Amino acid sequence: MRKAWVAIGVGVGLVMCFLALLVVGTYSAASNLFGGRGGTVALAKNAVPAAYRPLVQKWGNYCPALNPALLAAQLFQESGWNPRAQSPAEAQGIAQFIPGTWAVHGIDGDGDGDRDVWDPADAIPSAAKYDCTLAKDVKGASGDPTDNMLAAYNAGPYAVVRYDGVPPYRETQNYVKVIRKLEKSFAAPAGRLSPTRQAAGAIDFAQKRLGTPYLWGGDGTPEDGGRFDCSGLTKAAYASVGIELPRVANDQWNTGPHPRRNELLPGDLVFFAHDLNDSRSIHHVGIYVGGGYMIDAPYTGAVIRFDPIDSPDYFGATRPTAS
Repeated sequence: MRKAWVAIGVGVGLVMCFLALLVVGTYSAASNLFGGRGGTVALAKNAVPAAYRPLVQKWGNYCPALNPALLAAQLFQESGWNPRAQSPAEAQGIAQFIPGTWAVHGIDGDGDGDRDVWDPADAIPSAAKYDCTLAKDVKGASGDPTDNMLAAYNAGPYAVVRYDGVPPYRETQNYVKVIRKLEKSFAAPAGRLSPTRQAAGAIDFAQKRLGTPYLWGGDGTPEDGGRFDCSGLTKAAYASVGIELPRVANDQWNTGPHPRRNELLPGDLVFFAHDLNDSRSIHHVGIYVGGGYMIDAPYTGAVIRFDPIDSPDYFGATRPTAS
């Protein structure tokens, strides 16, 4: 739920203005945008919790098969940045080392005299070093060296060598695919980002729900009376154009690259957080429509409406990409 910072009224003329901006801004601007990046990979602003950002940026450059955005994606996938995470398989800490692997590959990353799997200052450097060790172990396999490294992290280097590349295990193939996609959401864009073709459709979906009452946990189903909460609206809007988003706002943050404030295009998701250094504190999301405004489902008692995005809790934006 998000407090409204500015109360606004929206008339028919303003709605038509937004519709015109949607058509012109989303499509004609596309011809002037380009994607891709080169050189050293930097982390996107706010993508990594501030406490871990220096470690990820430093150790993400440990070997050529690794980069900071990839390491961040891997840590996020493994633990969601939770240094106390523990799986049923006894994987432990922010990097999810099993005890036997930690005994061999854990290092004293902060030089304090111990190797603590629960301490991110040890676990993050250890994860980077272990990744790079695996990259060397499977360097003779066919295919992309980074994909093979990730597959070895998930399935073991023997499986990668045996199958001469990413093995035909559904879990491993999905692990590689998810992390390579997440990598884009953690990397700072080197240039302006291309808009998604689905942006106009997502906004059209949201515009047709203007005036619908908010419902906490609402997904727009008949059982919910067609009502939504903030992330339910954004999820449904992008599902209508074939892009599946996670259910909650702070997970939707990691579904694509992050345009800067002056690079926003209609269709971008815009986020708001309690802690501007921690994406896990995101509490609200809307769909940007241009001109500094979004369509959002604000809070109980309100309706889906246009709201300004410039407020003290503005965190950043994501341009959703298809899986």
